[in-house]
Amino acid sequence: MSHALPDPTPSTPEQSVRVGIVDDHESVRLGLQAACENSGYEVLFAAATAQALVDGLAGRACDVIVLDLSLGDGSLVTDNVHLVASTGSAVLVHSIADRVASVREALAAGAAGVIPKSSPTTTVMAAVASVARGDVLNNLEWATAIDADRDFARAQLGRRERDVLHLYASGLPLKMVALQLGIAHSTAREYLDRIRVKYVEVGRPAPTKVDLLRRAVEDGILPGLDASDGDRGV
Repeated sequence: MSHALPDPTPSTPEQSVRVGIVDDHESVRLGLQAACENSGYEVLFAAATAQALVDGLAGRACDVIVLDLSLGDGSLVTDNVHLVASTGSAVLVHSIADRVASVREALAAGAAGVIPKSSPTTTVMAAVASVARGDVLNNLEWATAIDADRDFARAQLGRRERDVLHLYASGLPLKMVALQLGIAHSTAREYLDRIRVKYVEVGRPAPTKVDLLRRAVEDGILPGLDASDGDRGV
């Protein structure tokens, strides 16, 4: 299946794309660095971990950071995306094609796009150029994979968990949720903790009440809301 990405345009000093690379395989880092340099891009730093990259950049800003999802240091996908994005760089995920949950998590954390590691080098470089320009990648392969994996992507909530999520995401304080359902406040808290764990397990973390509202809408537990409804103090 074609990515339908534009070919990277020849770089000039004014157009040079500044790139950072995070991958715990040295051969991948060296290969990406060589490909970037051959395309006229400037690689500011390459590292095996997100923290090492941020430290190595020492305050310099990249246009794009190419980030592997599965790193050997045990770090979390969301944490890595947030960390490298905190430098002001766009994040391009570079990963193998069977990590759908991790891809969902990376995109939810703010990654600008995903390119499979199986892609030809020219396609990866085109993706780097596209993200650097602020363009949206054609991630049809990933969208198809995620759409085909609905059972995996949907948190399997029990009836009582759905009830708690419905009331809590609607804006009720947890004490009122417990009162309406006739359960102890501590029990309602346990249900809420389990709901959050289940969303993390399917790569859709929901650490805040607003995130839970979004998940409830996405999974049909609550109806869709207007943009203005997002500021209801939830």
